[in-house]
Amino acid sequence: MELDLSSFLVVGLVAAGVTGLTVPIFRSVALSRGAQVLPNERAVHAQPTPTLGGGAMFVGFIAAMAVAAFSGWFPEAFSGTSDPLAVLGCAVIAYTVGLVDDLREISAPAKTAGIVLAGSMLYLFGVSIIYFRIPFVDPIIVDPGLSYLLTVVWVMGMANAVNFIDGLDGLAAGIVGIGALAFFFYALRLFEVGFLISTLGPLLLIIVFGICVGFLPYNVHPAQIFMGDGGAILLGSLMAASTMAVGGRTSDPFSGQTFFFYAPLVIPLVILGVPILDTLFAIIRRATRRQGLATADKDHMHHRLMRLGHGHARSVFILWAWTALLSGFVLWPVYNDGSGDAIVPVGVAALGLILFTLFAPGFRRQRESV
Repeated sequence: MELDLSSFLVVGLVAAGVTGLTVPIFRSVALSRGAQVLPNERAVHAQPTPTLGGGAMFVGFIAAMAVAAFSGWFPEAFSGTSDPLAVLGCAVIAYTVGLVDDLREISAPAKTAGIVLAGSMLYLFGVSIIYFRIPFVDPIIVDPGLSYLLTVVWVMGMANAVNFIDGLDGLAAGIVGIGALAFFFYALRLFEVGFLISTLGPLLLIIVFGICVGFLPYNVHPAQIFMGDGGAILLGSLMAASTMAVGGRTSDPFSGQTFFFYAPLVIPLVILGVPILDTLFAIIRRATRRQGLATADKDHMHHRLMRLGHGHARSVFILWAWTALLSGFVLWPVYNDGSGDAIVPVGVAALGLILFTLFAPGFRRQRESV
């Protein structure tokens, strides 16, 4: 099967354009309401910065979904299914929870309950993990009760991963944007070979990419506005919904058969490896210190890069580069009939990135001392 990529392009442009046009509006609202993030011992920004940027993302998402729904370009996603309603309900709840936390801080249990509700909305209206495939094992049809649990945990995991990585200007939006675009092309390949029936998954992914692109010009260092919890939880929930719409519905294996057997639900774990690993390390770190999971610290990946001597912008670039590298590692065999030839250039690029990460600050200091 073939898809008209121009329809996806238009929807992505709508998402980016509406988000970009409405960011100044939400920035003005944040300033008038005093919704600003002040410098503190855990933050890395030096000036009070407006938040509520997630509102522009939410408006961009709604506008793009409306265009997709009324254009008639995506009948597989909107005809005879409640899936779009599930995603819309999840997005509304996720953004509302984050927005309330941005305006008046709420407790960690209350925020968790809100994210659980967002995940429950997906499950109740049909977007859930139906198939669970483990590499080298036949697909498992998930029991309804377990399906609900996996769906909620998937949403919570994605939402918290994006929230944890949102610590430097442009970092979260860039990583999620790169990841969404990579998984979009993976989903397109699934659709082309007949392993994916609905276009909802790739549609959501191109929308997520669009709203990240629209938001980034205002969020790169020095940021004019932050996405806040409203934006972070929204992006995480949409990534969870889109990856479930692709991977949770696919019973067939499809991957580079030469050097890995990745299941569709494993692919986003690789593409979004940076925020997911950061989240796992944060959980382990706080558990060993007997701290609550919501306890903030300055030991995330981006903090460690800055302590190595990388500046704000270069730390963001390094983590963007890792996400792009992981994305290339996934996409190469998918589009090259399972060829494992990419492991060599990817390995060389990874080694180069590691060396740059470790030694660039020293070279910079030497050059400045001369």
